[in-house]
Amino acid sequence: MDLLDFEAQGLYFDTKDAPEVEHMISTAAENYADGSAELPLLRAYFLAPTSLNVLVALNRFYYYQHRLEDALAATTKALAVIRPLIAFPEDWRDLQSHHISETPANLLTQVRLYLFTLKAIGFLNMRLELLDVSKTIFEKLVLLDSKDRIGAQGLLELVIKRQNETPIQN
Repeated sequence: MDLLDFEAQGLYFDTKDAPEVEHMISTAAENYADGSAELPLLRAYFLAPTSLNVLVALNRFYYYQHRLEDALAATTKALAVIRPLIAFPEDWRDLQSHHISETPANLLTQVRLYLFTLKAIGFLNMRLELLDVSKTIFEKLVLLDSKDRIGAQGLLELVIKRQNETPIQN
């Protein structure tokens, strides 16, 4: 299946949150430069823990603050929120190509979001030097995406190169 051959529907950011949650996200964006963005984002999270708008905002905040473990936690939570929307297996390792090919066309946007979120998890693990985890994720994505629409092939090659450069420690 070509993961670019579909009409985008149901984009996560088109989903409206409660006004208070949207206000918290907006406040965080306004306060990023002065360092007080985290509290409004956490308030938004407590109000809407399954909002992809909130989880993506948390991921971006933590990533740009170089708090990679926190970014990974937000991204992992986002994957858990997306998964039941498309009836994918609970563990991404169990994901097979038929899960994607059997997904109704109106859910392909969510499938791509899931795969890009999994790629982000792999990338964050790579940045955290958890190379075996990121390699496994990227191998899975390459297996599922033969046309490399998600862009995991290059990251897999980087991980393998990095692993080959890293001396074995006893």
